[in-house]
Amino acid sequence: MKAEYVNPFLQAASLVFKQLLQVDLVRGKTIVKQSLMPGQEIAIYIDVTGLVNGRVVYSLTIDGARKIFEKLGGTPDSFAMEYRDVLGEIANMITGNALNIFMSRNEFLDVSVPVVIDTRSNEFPPYAGTTLGLNMYSPLGLIDINLSLNEAA
Repeated sequence: MKAEYVNPFLQAASLVFKQLLQVDLVRGKTIVKQSLMPGQEIAIYIDVTGLVNGRVVYSLTIDGARKIFEKLGGTPDSFAMEYRDVLGEIANMITGNALNIFMSRNEFLDVSVPVVIDTRSNEFPPYAGTTLGLNMYSPLGLIDINLSLNEAA
């Protein structure tokens, strides 16, 4: 998996967290694995087609999701009903910024609507393929970013 396909998603995540949440994301370890399964309880996935095909998964703990939700003005009482919408919108912002990076290089991708899943109560849809897993740290918690992106034939 080429860095030129991975880095726009990492740069976009860092930009959104800095601008929206006023926190820096610090990159941790990177591993190559054979599963796209999220490492944390709350997973957001986006399917990608075009120049590259595959899936991007952002995952975080329920505590991290709550911290992000409350930092954006959500109340503890409304968390259970609204956190999926908030996290889906953050994923939209990250993906939109990544797409802008690709477009600035005259590379075009299509992406699906983000799907937010609580893996404690719902099964994560299987997806096979070599995956690059990255840990990103912030005061709001760990964000796992898993990417399985292959160049289109």
